[in-house]
Amino acid sequence: MVRYLALFLSLYMIGFASSISQPIIGVDEDKATIKIDNVDVGMSGFVIKHIDENHSLILKSAVVKSFDKEAKTAVLKLSSYDVLKQNSLPSGKWDVSIGDEAVLAYGYSRAVLIAPNEEIYHRITKALPTLEWVHPDLFATMLSSNGHPTPLKKDFKDMCEAASVGLLYFYIHENLFTLDCQSMSILQITAAPLKQESLQLPFYSRVEKINANWFGKGSGRLDAYDPFYYEYLVENNPKNEELYNLIKNKEQNLTSLLNDFDIKDEK
Repeated sequence: MVRYLALFLSLYMIGFASSISQPIIGVDEDKATIKIDNVDVGMSGFVIKHIDENHSLILKSAVVKSFDKEAKTAVLKLSSYDVLKQNSLPSGKWDVSIGDEAVLAYGYSRAVLIAPNEEIYHRITKALPTLEWVHPDLFATMLSSNGHPTPLKKDFKDMCEAASVGLLYFYIHENLFTLDCQSMSILQITAAPLKQESLQLPFYSRVEKINANWFGKGSGRLDAYDPFYYEYLVENNPKNEELYNLIKNKEQNLTSLLNDFDIKDEK
């Protein structure tokens, strides 16, 4: 138990991330620059324009695309903000400009954990008690409503938005992956060698059965846990070298996934 405690304490930094607010110091078409001491590539957020002292609006979604440690600057990729889209309301024509406020890591106090069984789920969630854990029952219920016993990328996105979740955790074969729930970028990979004695598909929840559509994507029953979620991680993180090396060095037969990376293997 002592070594497990040390393991879980190592998750503290990412588990208790709070939102970050910084002014925009540069804008170049669909990119913006902020000054910041440290930030993870893949963190998502949005850009706010303050109209006056009492009024403001969200202009764009933002994802950290690069971070320069020497200059202490980060470049944000900007895109349309659709989380609170309301077609019945008028929209302005404001563009992002210098002085607008970038807010990152918003909602990182709320998280969802995808785990292979109940014991591992409870071990990890209890180790990070100050996070507000949204139970995977909610996600399983949404999947059942959509007829998707095999989760699709859109299902994850919809769940993150519906539950206002900032962080998405995957426990896969003795590793805990921390993802930004909007960009699906891996923020951290932590070794977590927990003993796994059982498996529930597609993930642990108290929902007894997830309904399936007659046909279409997501309608099939998931028959393997690790390969499916590794494939999901690779699809959304094709340039992640840590994930590449982890899969490359695993005993499991997952080498076919290496072809899906956008990484040149020099060895």
